[in-house]
Amino acid sequence: QVQLEESGGALVQDGGSLRLSCVVSGRAFSWYRMGWFRQAPGKEREFVASISWSGGNAMYADFVKDRFTISRDNAKNTLYLQMNSLKPEDTAVYYCASGGSGARKSRSDYNSWGQGTQVTVSS
Repeated sequence: QVQLEESGGALVQDGGSLRLSCVVSGRAFSWYRMGWFRQAPGKEREFVASISWSGGNAMYADFVKDRFTISRDNAKNTLYLQMNSLKPEDTAVYYCASGGSGARKSRSDYNSWGQGTQVTVSS
């Protein structure tokens, strides 16, 4: 069983930056493709970014390209999401998730989830 715990969410001003972290425990972190999703109030949970086990293949939602960067440190069992140029529409609860090597952008590709961390961007 894999456990995931996010941190780093905060209140930040429009144009600010945050770095989210997700610590994974329970099984070998390096086996999994990892992803970040977010869910705003009243909206469906949506894909933000994902990264392969080696870190060499990353995918992003169009709305975060060139602003967010996903990375991982397998030695620390930690996944990161660096978020720059934040906008009020980025306000959401951000979740990390683990999936198999074939996981891509669909929620159903991922089988373990963290509890989420709140990001609020004020205008």
